[in-house]
Amino acid sequence: MSEEQKKLLEAQLWNIANILRGKINANQFQDYVLGFIFYKYLSEKMEKYANEILRPDNIEYTTINEDTQSDYIEAVKHAAVEKLGFFLKPSDLFSSLATKGNAKKTQEEDDDESEETFILEDLERILKNIEKSTMGSESEEDFDNLFYDIDLNSTKIGRTVADRNKVIVKIITALNAIDFDLDNTEGDVLGDAYEYLIGQFAAGAGQKAGEFYTPQAVSSILAKIVTTGKSRLKSVYDPTCGSGSLLLRVAKEVTEVAHFYGQEQNRTTYNLARMNMILHNVSYHDFTIRHEDTLERPQHLDYKFEAIVANPPFSAQWSANPLFMNDERFSQYGKLAPKSKADFAFIQHMVHQLDDNGIMACIAPHGVLFRGAAEGHIRKYLIEDRNYVDAIIGLPANLFYGTSIPTCILVLKKCREFPDDILFIDGSAAFEKVKNQNVLRGEHIDKIADTYRDRAVVDKFSALATLEAIKANDYNLNIPRYVNTFEEAETIDINAVAQELKALDQAIAETDKTIAAFCTELGINTPF
Repeated sequence: MSEEQKKLLEAQLWNIANILRGKINANQFQDYVLGFIFYKYLSEKMEKYANEILRPDNIEYTTINEDTQSDYIEAVKHAAVEKLGFFLKPSDLFSSLATKGNAKKTQEEDDDESEETFILEDLERILKNIEKSTMGSESEEDFDNLFYDIDLNSTKIGRTVADRNKVIVKIITALNAIDFDLDNTEGDVLGDAYEYLIGQFAAGAGQKAGEFYTPQAVSSILAKIVTTGKSRLKSVYDPTCGSGSLLLRVAKEVTEVAHFYGQEQNRTTYNLARMNMILHNVSYHDFTIRHEDTLERPQHLDYKFEAIVANPPFSAQWSANPLFMNDERFSQYGKLAPKSKADFAFIQHMVHQLDDNGIMACIAPHGVLFRGAAEGHIRKYLIEDRNYVDAIIGLPANLFYGTSIPTCILVLKKCREFPDDILFIDGSAAFEKVKNQNVLRGEHIDKIADTYRDRAVVDKFSALATLEAIKANDYNLNIPRYVNTFEEAETIDINAVAQELKALDQAIAETDKTIAAFCTELGINTPF
């Protein structure tokens, strides 16, 4: 698929999203649109796989009579749940529902009084059946309550049942007209279009967007960092995975990721992450996403990960319960992150989960670099006692939806190749302003990533600071202390300026003489 065709697909999907624009907020109608796209994807995946199984019998899945050919249905179901993780009957496929929704109640197609067939009950049943089809199988947890946020009875999408049905039929019909082209093996075309929609919804959601979406440019930097020197990863983990975009971005930088792990506190976003994984053709065998509070109830403590990426909520609150001093994630530090700022609690959690050969890169507010008290104590321990801090990268302000503050990337390793210094990169000026948002372009991303990978010292952009220098600064990691971006003021030649002023005075005097001569000729007073 060409770039032009990809753009067309994105535009088609966004136009369908616009059917609900104005009825409800962006962060609400995304649940319907993204959920229905996912249902269509599962249907096409199911039909394609079933046709492969039935090819030796010269049967197409949609032609099966579910009453008289139940043996075929059972055989397909057994294989599909094992291979795909779910099952859909021919009558439950997206295309079948779309056809039913467009069957008019009257025989006259051009009759203005004709109405769409009622399909809301069918749709609700189908979505529940997808989840039920996984019960007792290995994929059960990956599909459990996956369509929880699609409320077909919400008055937000229509005041009456008939109004709601009309809107849903309109969306289903428009989606049915789009070919997802699942036979295209050139890339994650649909997955990328899905990512595009998530980004569009994030832009419209404003303040709430930071809860589920990291801009792709920032994700790319993190992904490039944690894959440094590697072409394959055994595992990648995101403790605050949101929509899963960061995890999937890492996969684009290597030839293979054996397993994806993530945890997300928000149920709606948790569902979105699982859908996003499956839409990017990640098998249910190969991802483990959990729904829980990462700090209070971590779900992956028995694992160590080769790559960790994260964009935790900035300065979030947490319990800071004194009992956590007995938790192996925090006990060795001697102090807990403050209750009002959980930034270091997330960092400590990730350090605990990092494998010895792993790289961790996370987004954080600049305060983690210089704040004192308990945070200063934890920072000192990471540098002086463990020597885990590998690099600090400053990013431009106003990159993220919902906040304009400048942020940074902390890169940590347990086994550092260069243990005697820390790399500082000041990327705060590496951006392009687009409307009200600052944007990282490809050249900005590459410059930051290449500087990190080469550990290069670039004038006014990056510097290597020895551990002794950092100790002398009382373990303050504020980037301007180490990267000198000062631009010397241009030298001014005072004598030249004086000569210019004299020349101006002479020119003014000559002009005054000319004006005075004209005034005399006209018989009027001079203006000076």
